[in-house]
Amino acid sequence: MKKRYMGVDLHRNCFTVCTRGEDGGEESREWSIGNLKAFAKTVRGTDAVAVEATGNVRLFTNALRGRGCRVVVVNPHQFQVISRSVKKTDEHDARVLAEFLSKDLLPEVRMKDEVHARVASLAQTRDRLVKLRTALKNKVNNLLAAHGILIGKESLSSEKGLAQVLAAPVSELERVELEVLVGEIRHLNESVKKLEGVLRDQGPKLPGWKNITSIKGVGDTGASILLSAIGNIDDFADEGKLAAYFGIVPRVNNSNETERSGRITKRGCKLGRTALVQCALIAARYSPYLQTYYRRIAATRGTGKAIIALARKFLNIIYKTLKNDWVFEDFPSFKLVQA
Repeated sequence: MKKRYMGVDLHRNCFTVCTRGEDGGEESREWSIGNLKAFAKTVRGTDAVAVEATGNVRLFTNALRGRGCRVVVVNPHQFQVISRSVKKTDEHDARVLAEFLSKDLLPEVRMKDEVHARVASLAQTRDRLVKLRTALKNKVNNLLAAHGILIGKESLSSEKGLAQVLAAPVSELERVELEVLVGEIRHLNESVKKLEGVLRDQGPKLPGWKNITSIKGVGDTGASILLSAIGNIDDFADEGKLAAYFGIVPRVNNSNETERSGRITKRGCKLGRTALVQCALIAARYSPYLQTYYRRIAATRGTGKAIIALARKFLNIIYKTLKNDWVFEDFPSFKLVQA
């Protein structure tokens, strides 16, 4: 049976499929999401299917589970042939995916299992709410600063601080604005607290929880974010592959005999990278090994590069801890719990 390459332009309510044969012949067809199961029945075990990562891509890939075909979920940020195309139609996009799939030239996204994906989604929502809350706190500070009233950002996290804001001597219009802002901050406080509670409940269900939380410096929220970002540690052949996934490896430019290393790539999960840096800095307070390493790099290359180097070193420790199923009894001394 001849192999077929299927490019899929996926939307919320429909998807367009371009089927490309080994002889180069093509056929396009549009399907509704309601007919996803019917489409799945037309897919053979010898087929290869490519689809860009979108909000409902898991629904699509789950429908093809059990068909025996190869499914490639494409990273749209790396595969910019479609986004930069002068011709933007569903049929054209599906055709481009099918063509590049036939040549095995598509940048693939690693699909996590549903448990890791759900925890990652919770962590991302929490992060967005925290950033929104910070923006509102900045707005409050700016309004009060115009009257010479200075309140620390940390005080806006408490009810006492928010009450001080409402008691500030400002104009009537500004008072209305502050009441709305304080109300939103209070609501966000409750929402963030609720999400953090769910993360604390769900985090221990992730493989590697006992291992990673034995590292002093990794708390419950940090562990949930890191584990949901990493997924299955066996997907990474070595520490370098995991570091590349987190985007903390340098950009490399090669031209003839010239090779230059630049700043880190910052690819992958930004939230995971942020959590990694925060946990690494905390861990360095307790670990003489990490603290010495950080200070040595900072003395010669500066604080910024030292933080990135520390995060990379710390990620190597996390990788080995998860890979070897280590549980620390005394992390600063790297002493393991006796089996």
